[in-house]
Amino acid sequence: MITGSTDGKIMVRRCLVTFKPFRIFVVGIGFFSLCFLMTSLGGQFSAKRLGDSPFTIRTEVLGGVESRGVLRKISDMLEVILKRMDSLSKLDNTSSTDARRLDELSSAINRFQPAGLVERIQAIAQNVSNMAIRVEQILQNSMVQGRVVRDGTSSQCEVPRDPRFPECPGKVDWMRARWTSDPCYAFYGVDGSDCSFLIYLSEVEWFCPPLAWRNHSSPPTQHTQQAKPPKRQAAFRTDLSVLLDQVGAGKESLSFMKRRIRRLTQQWATAANRLDAKLEQRWRDQKKILVHVGFLTEESGDVFSPKVLKGGPLGEMVQWADILTALHVLGHNLKISMSVKELQGFLGVPPGRGSCPLTGPLPFDLIYTDYHGLQQMKQHMGLSLKKHKCHIRVIDTFGTEPAYNHEEYATLHGYRTNWGYWNLNARQYMTMFPHTPDNSFMGFVSEELNETEKRSIQQNKVNNMAVVYGKEASMWKVQQGKEGFLQILHRYMEVHGTVYYETQRPPEVPAFVKNHGLLPQHELQQLLRKAKLFIGFGFPYEGPAPLEAIANGCIFLQPKFHPPHSSLNHEFFRGKPTSREVFSQHPYAEQYIGRPHVMTVDYNSSVEFDSAIREIMRMKVEPYLPYEYTCEGMLERVHAYIQHQDFCAPEPPFISANLSRQGSAGGSRMTGPLFVPLPNSTALSWASNVTAPTAWPPLSSLRLLVSQEGQSCVESCQSAGFICEPAHFRFINNKEALHGLEVQCEVVDSEINHILPAFSVVRRECGLQREPLLFSCAGHSPKYRRLCPCRDFRHGQVALCRDCL
Repeated sequence: MITGSTDGKIMVRRCLVTFKPFRIFVVGIGFFSLCFLMTSLGGQFSAKRLGDSPFTIRTEVLGGVESRGVLRKISDMLEVILKRMDSLSKLDNTSSTDARRLDELSSAINRFQPAGLVERIQAIAQNVSNMAIRVEQILQNSMVQGRVVRDGTSSQCEVPRDPRFPECPGKVDWMRARWTSDPCYAFYGVDGSDCSFLIYLSEVEWFCPPLAWRNHSSPPTQHTQQAKPPKRQAAFRTDLSVLLDQVGAGKESLSFMKRRIRRLTQQWATAANRLDAKLEQRWRDQKKILVHVGFLTEESGDVFSPKVLKGGPLGEMVQWADILTALHVLGHNLKISMSVKELQGFLGVPPGRGSCPLTGPLPFDLIYTDYHGLQQMKQHMGLSLKKHKCHIRVIDTFGTEPAYNHEEYATLHGYRTNWGYWNLNARQYMTMFPHTPDNSFMGFVSEELNETEKRSIQQNKVNNMAVVYGKEASMWKVQQGKEGFLQILHRYMEVHGTVYYETQRPPEVPAFVKNHGLLPQHELQQLLRKAKLFIGFGFPYEGPAPLEAIANGCIFLQPKFHPPHSSLNHEFFRGKPTSREVFSQHPYAEQYIGRPHVMTVDYNSSVEFDSAIREIMRMKVEPYLPYEYTCEGMLERVHAYIQHQDFCAPEPPFISANLSRQGSAGGSRMTGPLFVPLPNSTALSWASNVTAPTAWPPLSSLRLLVSQEGQSCVESCQSAGFICEPAHFRFINNKEALHGLEVQCEVVDSEINHILPAFSVVRRECGLQREPLLFSCAGHSPKYRRLCPCRDFRHGQVALCRDCL
């Protein structure tokens, strides 16, 4: 056996024992870097001397980015060295020359002394690099000179040429050249030999065939099918104390979220009891759920937390607080991550730089994150992200359309942006408002008033009081005619603002405005309960504040955009993965609430604006909150998604010829039409005498329409009083649908295009969709009419069809 490696191994083992209690706290400096420094500085650091703990070293050493990078490099190299030393210690018949070389390594390590610490660290890094090369040479020589018998067979392995695994030889070549580029390979037992490469590539990854001489009774790795644990029933929760502890502390953003959770505790409890009664105690699977709030991690920059008390945007934090609460109240097993380190721990990410898959099967049924978190998962999950992405739900405020989501299509057709291109099912993106039917509508909640509170508000409204929507002074800058309509408003009403300032009144706010400064939520509510009008300047888009104002009895007045704002003409939307056109500041309020609670006017017309203000002063409205933005509405919606949406189960191809008629002898094949006309409608529905395939939403909700040229299915379905349902596209992407709509086709092609299925009236050409990820409600073309899968929806809950619960 090799004995020369003993000293070097003892040094590293000593570090393992010494620093193990502190390991969880070492953030900015690699663990093995600390060990290396401790030994190289003459053993002057001791676990018993807390003053010289890892915290001391961190303070003294980490003076800049350069030194941190050097320390990370040392850490990674020492991880590899230790792994190689372990391999060397197992080898027999090694020459005394090799042992002497390892002695030299050990003595070289012990010769380092502190002098000009950062400069010495840089020198150490170079020496460690040299040591790594020398250990590699020793290892290779030892393996050539004499190898032990491993697992009952010689460790000399030939690279298989198996047509079922065509990438195997290339992957082995890559491993030979690059296996030291990430410590995770050594973590999985790779030691530089072809045998270790093949073991890794067949058992951890899946590019090579299993080795016949390996013991395959060992615990399966992440690409092996796992036995599913028994299902557990979810039970509604009304105690939020455990959730509040899980959210954590230390940031103003987290404090804001916890205050919101506490304030709405009673409303969540009442909603849980109502939904429990509505569902009649039916079984609900309890899911293991990870929530990783990427935009609040330090690694993403977290620009939100410092602005919470300075008028910054709160919409995302409102939504995340409500998502966390809904998942907890629904009774699911919840883990919350607010840092990359927590994410790695929860997922079982191996040490290193993210090149390797997870150490085992995914420990969660669902993962809720955002675009920042998705990027972090890609960095640290390696190949596992592609395998497990069906479990992910992306909270996405403004939506992601299919053309932007499909990476290859987006790149080839000009839809590539800094976001999007993840090749998810578009319904895995979850929006704040139901503006993109291709995505799922997650939403948030507003506080619901009881009848006593509603009567009190109506009695105490100040008829000539207006509150301006805009907490940041920049929103008040005199541009685009703001001074004109503010002067008109001032003629009729007392104008109030809630603009943040530190010492002096913001100069952008006119002198006639009574500015209250940034108000806590309960004080803002009191202000809104007195005010008659809540007025928007055109920005921010689609925030929660207008719904809160309407729920407190205000009329919301907002500007009409002409032309509509989009990524083509407005900087705010540029780069976002959507072509959606926004016709007002808050399209949901305009479309789904409307008059008398919402008025949308042209601010550039002083006559129209003046008329709107005078009309508002004459109107009386009651507080109003759409059901889908109540606690019960959100619980109902999230419950339905969790129990019914499954993007991991493969969808079998829909073949209409395999369908059968209900009540026919022996289930005879279908011979009549698949789609039949609805009474008093141009829409078609699924034939009631044809057995419908299992689907969610169920096919009983399907309403098949054809759009006008240049019209999207979003618009076509809305104009008929329905909602476009992307899950139904696969059932209408066929000749039967074209025949049912009496479309004349001389040619029927199958292509990859986000406007398909569609047809050209002039050319009599019909096209069906070949790529399911590109089924799109949003797509439109001036040359084509589209086949649109619409559906009905529940009153006050546009996300769910009538039979969806």
